[in-house]
This record gives sequence, structure tokens and C-alpha cells, in this order.
Amino acid sequence: MRASFAAISTAFALTLAAVPATAQTPPPAANTPKVQSGMLVCKVAPSIGFVLGSMREMGCEFRDTSVQPYLVKSRYKGTIARFGIDIGALAADTLAWAVFAQSAVVAPSDIAGSYVGVSVDAAWTIGGGTTILLGGSSNQIALQTVSVEGMVGADIAAGVADLTLVLLPN
Repeated sequence: MRASFAAISTAFALTLAAVPATAQTPPPAANTPKVQSGMLVCKVAPSIGFVLGSMREMGCEFRDTSVQPYLVKSRYKGTIARFGIDIGALAADTLAWAVFAQSAVVAPSDIAGSYVGVSVDAAWTIGGGTTILLGGSSNQIALQTVSVEGMVGADIAAGVADLTLVLLPN
């Protein structure tokens, strides 16, 4: 566990060092409290870790916060990449994030964009993990794993996660 924490800390520090100082300071609006505006639920393709990273394609729905029946507000095509230690193979699975923004009402275009954050996963037949991401079209959206991800496969991974979402037409 100590090695995983060290790997995450190192990857996060390297990412921050690579970002210009002006980009590290969020605009004043980023300091306002965020409220949950919905759920982002993604069906993720299987993956094989390449020791130093992985990349997975996915299809996502931005839903309201209702459990059943829920309203799909918008759909996205996405890619999630991990840079760091990633060894193993995972079956297709579903990732779900709570979407936090400055308002409960979020435009579909606000969810689209690039996100970056930290990710930790472990699986041997069945496993779990968590990913927390910040970004969106104006860097004002936070994605927080709703519950520990259900993963099937054999994998160990820790590092910086990069998510890109493209809004699909209705």
C-alpha cells in the first residue's frame, strides 16, 4: 500500500510541475461551493494495462440524481487514460461519478471537455477502485466516484487519470 501511495504522490507532483503556474490557480469562481447536479454513468470497454499506463473507450450518460426511473440529460463519447503504474487486464465495466458544479442546473456542453485527477484500482477476479477528476468545458466541474468501482479481472493501477468527454448530438 505504501508503494501505491508513493506512486500516486509522485505522479501527481509530476503533473503539477508540468502545468504552468498560471494554470494552477483557478479563477475565483472555482472557490464557490459545489452542489450535485447529476450522475455521469459510463460503460467502459475492456482494457489491458501497459505497465506505464492504459487507455479505455467509453459511452456515457449524464443523468439526473433519481435512481429509477432516471432522466438522461445528455450523452457523451469518452476516453479515459491512466498514466502511472497499470499492470493487468480488466473486463468491460460501468463507472459512475457524482457530478458537482456551481449550480444544480448544468448545460450538457459544460460536462464535455477534459478532466484530470488521481486514480487507484486493484482487482483479482473482483476488485475496486476510485477516481476523482476536475475539469469540464470551463474547469468548473468535479467528478467523484459514487461508490467503489466494481471491476472484474486481474489488475493493479495507480496514477494520474485523464478523461475526455465529447458531447453527442441528441
